[in-house]
Amino acid sequence: MPTPPKRRAWIIVLSFLSLFLSCNDAPSASKSPSPASGFPEIRLESMAKGLSQPLGLFHAGDGRLFIVEQGGTIRIWQNGALLEKPFLDIQDRVTSGGEKGLLGLAFHPKFSENRRFFVNYTSPTGGLHTVISEFKVGDLPNEADKNSERILLTIPQPFANHNGGDIVFGPDGFLYIGTGDGGSGNDPQGNGQSLSTLLGKMLRIDVDQKAGGKEYGIPADNPFLGRENVLPEIWAYGLRNPWRFSFDGTTGLLYAGDVGQSAREEVDVIRKGRNYGWNIMEGTICTPGVNPTCDKSPFEPPIIDYPRSDGITVIGGYVYRGKAIPNLSGAYLYGDFGSGRVWALRYDGKAVAAQGLLLESGKSISSFGEDAQRELYLIDYGGEVFKIVPGAKK
Repeated sequence: MPTPPKRRAWIIVLSFLSLFLSCNDAPSASKSPSPASGFPEIRLESMAKGLSQPLGLFHAGDGRLFIVEQGGTIRIWQNGALLEKPFLDIQDRVTSGGEKGLLGLAFHPKFSENRRFFVNYTSPTGGLHTVISEFKVGDLPNEADKNSERILLTIPQPFANHNGGDIVFGPDGFLYIGTGDGGSGNDPQGNGQSLSTLLGKMLRIDVDQKAGGKEYGIPADNPFLGRENVLPEIWAYGLRNPWRFSFDGTTGLLYAGDVGQSAREEVDVIRKGRNYGWNIMEGTICTPGVNPTCDKSPFEPPIIDYPRSDGITVIGGYVYRGKAIPNLSGAYLYGDFGSGRVWALRYDGKAVAAQGLLLESGKSISSFGEDAQRELYLIDYGGEVFKIVPGAKK
């Protein structure tokens, strides 16, 4: 007997990015955000179907789109079709399920010359840990050499959830890595606020250098470089689970959706050396169950946050810089895995100037994606990829 749609949605929610929710935390349709003001209508146009738990879409600047599947494969969309043979298949070294799996992909800024790309996945070998690895493309352009793996960094994971997942090259050419706090609830090991662990952080490394016995270098302007008992890879801290983040190629700002625990979901602009509050703060409030009367003054607040009535798992997106929807240019699009809502906001560098609901997608949004023309895509964890296009005139 087919699973009823409502029950299926909750099965998906509980199997991915599980956040210790009860059924009482389900989004309420009667408390939707106000309709978007000053934003154009959008709609979703189906592009690819039949995928297995897709978690992201990325481009290499050459017209191809690369879709990451949680189990450990990367698929190519080329010339209007999904290629049957994976670009990369590392299912043999990935542990998948819940929040684990092949979670991130980033192409080297000079990929067309050096054929290097990087992935983020969870491995069970020797205990659960996050792996940041480099691979190279072989003689055939649509087939990576799975035997070319060079492991740059491993991070032990004390619990099965909050593994972060995204890796992104910044405009400075360095690789940014978002890490979760290590899991469980309320950050029991205090990783978010500790500068002696890589968990609960935004990291920044140089993949083109090797130094200090490591497979990477530390950029000279990393904020904690040279401080005793502080890990130099750290760019920012106090994060819970920055699942998806992206740079605005025009302003250089780094936007991140940091998944909340039980009260608030937040969008941050990540800046050098800043402390974003977790586990002392959840969004703009003191973390319930930790210290409801905390001192908020030391922390960088989110640029926006929202309650569980609007959604249960924020999915960071992109600032739209494409040409197909001119009135959307400069707006940051983000969504929610649980409610399927897609919002837009405009941030002027100091405050949010406008914000509104763009779409009730009805999808289990696991990620957004961007192509070489800077058009945006929505990834449905149920197995489909959609392009975001101008809304139909009615």
